[in-house]
Amino acid sequence: MSKLRVGVIGLGSWGMCHLEAFRCLPQVEIVAVCDNRPERRELAEQRFPQAAVYASYEEMLSRDDLDLVSVVTYEKEHLAPTLAALASGKHVIVEKPVSTLPEEARRMFDAARVAGRHVLPGHLLRFDPRYAEIKRRITDGGLGKPVSMFFKRSREHSLFETYKRTHTVYELSVHDLDLAIWYAGSRVVSVRAQGCYIEGVEAPEVLWSTLVFENGAIAVLHSNWMTPDAAGIAIVDQVEVIGTEGVAHFETSGSGLQVWNDGGRRTTEFAIHHEFNGKVYGALRDQLGYIADGLLAGGQGLDYLSFDDAIHGSEVAAAIVEACATGREVSVAGTPSDSQHRRV
Repeated sequence: MSKLRVGVIGLGSWGMCHLEAFRCLPQVEIVAVCDNRPERRELAEQRFPQAAVYASYEEMLSRDDLDLVSVVTYEKEHLAPTLAALASGKHVIVEKPVSTLPEEARRMFDAARVAGRHVLPGHLLRFDPRYAEIKRRITDGGLGKPVSMFFKRSREHSLFETYKRTHTVYELSVHDLDLAIWYAGSRVVSVRAQGCYIEGVEAPEVLWSTLVFENGAIAVLHSNWMTPDAAGIAIVDQVEVIGTEGVAHFETSGSGLQVWNDGGRRTTEFAIHHEFNGKVYGALRDQLGYIADGLLAGGQGLDYLSFDDAIHGSEVAAAIVEACATGREVSVAGTPSDSQHRRV
């Protein structure tokens, strides 16, 4: 196989980013796309004329010329297309969170094992060089054993109108859950959490979570939708990892390009998905390229995207939702005894 033939299910803004990134990978051929919204299908036809367009993912998955499918639907709608894609013999990338229910994440893994295919979580930040460098420093001993971790993730307040459809742990904290689990190299045994519910909806605008790991490490996650839009800072992220031999730290809002004009200040995010001269660069392209190369090589190196960690992240997220609602410390289901059967 000279090229990996791919399809995308879900053509919202991030699904279109998947397509833009795939288009820039020479080892990939975009074959098909799917969305149940006519306006999104029309946009895809205009921007990606090489792809067949479908309103039904079942019809798209009946094709026998697809190798890999990206599932980029709403957070609570990942299970059905993932199971269908695996059953039809395709490998699958499931965007984060892989599910808002741990039992659904386990079903995805079991279906992949039965089908003999790979199911891969969208652990995007493992491909951001800044976060990956921290992991490398942990692995090579430069930081020692992580004992304390702090993560902050802030987004513009106007985005809350869209993303309040799902609890904040699944929209913002999900990134840092994966990083904390990855860095700790251990499983979470208990969590505490508290939220600020300004509008009174199910999702808190501000969420604080504390994780205690089996190996004694502690992580604090702070996520919020409270950055004023007028500030012109789309992404305000921070991480600090304190190890027994050193400290790693970075913060994003003051770094990189800033443009000041009569409209205020605007920052440009280059690390995740950025277009320049008709091509896109960043962690998403690097992630999809890594997956494509791994599949073309027969699955080599794909453990880097551990679906085991994704399942555990969904367990921790469910415990955070419960802790936030009850005000009590919550033990994490399935820790640590049953993780060994989940390796992909």
